[in-house]
Amino acid sequence: MIMGIVNATPDSFSDAGELPDLEARVARGAALLEAGADLLDIGGESARGDRPPVPAEVEIERVTGVIERLAALGATVSVDTHKPAVARAAIAAGAVLVNDVSGLRDPALADLCAETGAGLVVMHTRVAPKETLLDPRAYDDVVADVVGFLRERMRLAVARGVEEEQLVLDPGPDFAKTPAQTVAVLRRLDAIHALGRPVLLAASRKDFLGAITGRPPRERLAGTLAAIGEGVDAGAQLLRVHDVGAVRDFLAVREVLRGERELAPAEGLTPDRYPDGPPPGLALG
Repeated sequence: MIMGIVNATPDSFSDAGELPDLEARVARGAALLEAGADLLDIGGESARGDRPPVPAEVEIERVTGVIERLAALGATVSVDTHKPAVARAAIAAGAVLVNDVSGLRDPALADLCAETGAGLVVMHTRVAPKETLLDPRAYDDVVADVVGFLRERMRLAVARGVEEEQLVLDPGPDFAKTPAQTVAVLRRLDAIHALGRPVLLAASRKDFLGAITGRPPRERLAGTLAAIGEGVDAGAQLLRVHDVGAVRDFLAVREVLRGERELAPAEGLTPDRYPDGPPPGLALG
């Protein structure tokens, strides 16, 4: 499944200032749906550590109108927040999934999901929201740390009343990880997949891609697609991306070339290719 990103904030690392108001944000969400997004992730606070925290009431104002409008279009909507008050308002507006990048730092989010039945994305991180940890010595074994952390957070959520079927796991690329540590984790998505819940891969335009390619965020599409290809092979089921159409095309071509879907004999052939009419017996697709 493809999760399209709609940033309802002026200071996103990848598209700051591109969506300045409600109408622009709704239009972006509608365009992502048209491009093939299966669900939309709406965020009202950037995760950047060099920006101040956003008060809950401001974040609520930023996201609820967008969620209401997109849900009315038939979109399945997720809210990207770690604040229970924001998550509650977003669910009331029509969100069905809470994408928590704090690693369930506030268990009240689990209580809310247990109460409402909303899904919950649990992400690995070792710092509070807005804090940064970039230390090559931070982990003896970063893969073991991620797996252990997610297992423990799953247990906490279930203990608070969340059903396992409501949980999605995110290894947290770039969160409390150097590029090398992120790469080490993404090479072992199978270990996270083994925990038995769907895996969300949020690799789109991330810093580790910049470390590999030397490119700024808006020029990291090729790197994003490479990461997605490897991630899907390792078991990622939910892809959080900016460039929905390009990712949809990438997956469609990959599916055919891998023999997972066959082209019909005349698929892609149209009457304009045969000005004198198609060969006898050829039914055009």
